[in-house]
Amino acid sequence: MKKLNDIVLASVALEKKFQGADGEISVLDGVDFTLRHGESVSIRGESGCGKSTLLNVLSGLERADAGKLFWREHEVSGYSISKFSTYRVQLMGFIFQDYYLAPELNAIENVLLGARIAGQINLGVRERAEALLIRVGLKERITYSSFKLSGGERQRVAVARALINDPPLVLADEPTGNLDELTGHAVMDLLLEIADESAKSLVLVTHNPEFANRTQRQLVLHFGKLDDA
Repeated sequence: MKKLNDIVLASVALEKKFQGADGEISVLDGVDFTLRHGESVSIRGESGCGKSTLLNVLSGLERADAGKLFWREHEVSGYSISKFSTYRVQLMGFIFQDYYLAPELNAIENVLLGARIAGQINLGVRERAEALLIRVGLKERITYSSFKLSGGERQRVAVARALINDPPLVLADEPTGNLDELTGHAVMDLLLEIADESAKSLVLVTHNPEFANRTQRQLVLHFGKLDDA
């Protein structure tokens, strides 16, 4: 494994199994993974192969059954749930396929949720939230209710929310999966552009080979193994 001071996220021999109708199913079978600072990586694979599970394990949202997990220079495999949560908000921003916006909040309030979780609400953060919404093309939608936003606009809010704490790492799980082709391309252009201009590391889970090929490295998850595409 590369020097830890050059790595923002890494795993060694991760394993994850689930109980199926016919016995145990090995979803992750000894996954080794490294992501350097400022690097973008895509992960593809057939539907149901475990891509989202891998992302959840790498982010500490699910525990691996075996193996080691590193965030920066720290081995975090044995962290408690609370310790995972505390470190996660400093290190990572998330973008999900289903947006997960709070329906009762408007655009800027949804963006500020990430800062609230991190305990960083102040005037400067609100100004940053406004700037991010302008950056993602929502200058005229800052105070719009989530109900009034299109799917593409909701995902743009989700991108801004993922960036509110200025994390060094962004994890995106099928971020264009619920969008039409044109809107999906626009959101992907935006995500890759922002990650590049701010030197953020990016892990992109996608089924779209065109989007996958736009990252610096391309990986495939197949039968629990992670290999070069």
